Amino acid sequence: MNGQGETNPMFAITGITGKVGGEVARNLLAANQPVRAVVRDLSKGEAWAQLGCDLVRADINDAGALTPAFKGAESVFVLVPPNFDPSPDFHEARATAATLRSALAAARPGRVVYLSTIGAQSTQSNLLTQHTIIEQVLGELSMPITFLRPGWFMENCSWDVASATNDGVILSFLQPIDKPVPMVATADIGRVAAELLQETWKGHRVVELEGPHRVTPNEIATTFADLLGRPVRMEPVPRETWESLFKSQGMKNPTPRIKMLDGFNEGWIEFESAESGSRKGRVALEAVLQTLIESR
Repeated sequence: MNGQGETNPMFAITGITGKVGGEVARNLLAANQPVRAVVRDLSKGEAWAQLGCDLVRADINDAGALTPAFKGAESVFVLVPPNFDPSPDFHEARATAATLRSALAAARPGRVVYLSTIGAQSTQSNLLTQHTIIEQVLGELSMPITFLRPGWFMENCSWDVASATNDGVILSFLQPIDKPVPMVATADIGRVAAELLQETWKGHRVVELEGPHRVTPNEIATTFADLLGRPVRMEPVPRETWESLFKSQGMKNPTPRIKMLDGFNEGWIEFESAESGSRKGRVALEAVLQTLIESR
């Protein structure tokens, strides 16, 4: 730990037990950088401690615990756990934003990389508005902050492996099914985030990230078919059934999720700098689907 005045940098990583946070940490460790693993449950972070990480317990909604976890850090990676069924007023995101702002203001790390999302600049309310709120609140801080905005996660296809394998049919909320969607692999997000954490910059900046090329739902089905050696087709889920379907799955407030899907489908959830201005990842859809199939 370098909270006692040592000059070597240290990187505090939240969400390290998840896919993206884990990728960030692995990339930093591979670069021989010291990592502080910020975890809610110390037992779940034990594997990271064995890899040489400094283990600190803190919940993302506990400013009193986050402040010492962030203190002395050269850079902090902030990942907020997803909330797929938020309150209509997004009070959960507002509370998290206030907590993060308080902890970062008190800890004063050298730099911050916040994992945001494509479309965070949109003025239309939807599920991703949670990140809009947090970006705006963290934007009040004077320290260097990068808002990393990735596209749709390719790993969302994990929900489709069973139906593609067993039935040869995948249900798609992304429509029309021949419309290209900005998608990215978590491996690319982790790699780029680790690179950003090690950079030096001033002020606030936005980095938008997607995969090597945009992907249509039909391409997902075709790629599954190639990998599985069986026909697979994509079938759109009728828009008028979404609300009752999501409520039947237990969602209390499906409107934000529906509006997010509308945003992708109608094109108003897009990168601020459009496709030409986004950073492009290296990992193709085929590699991600192959891993998902193998890990099933």
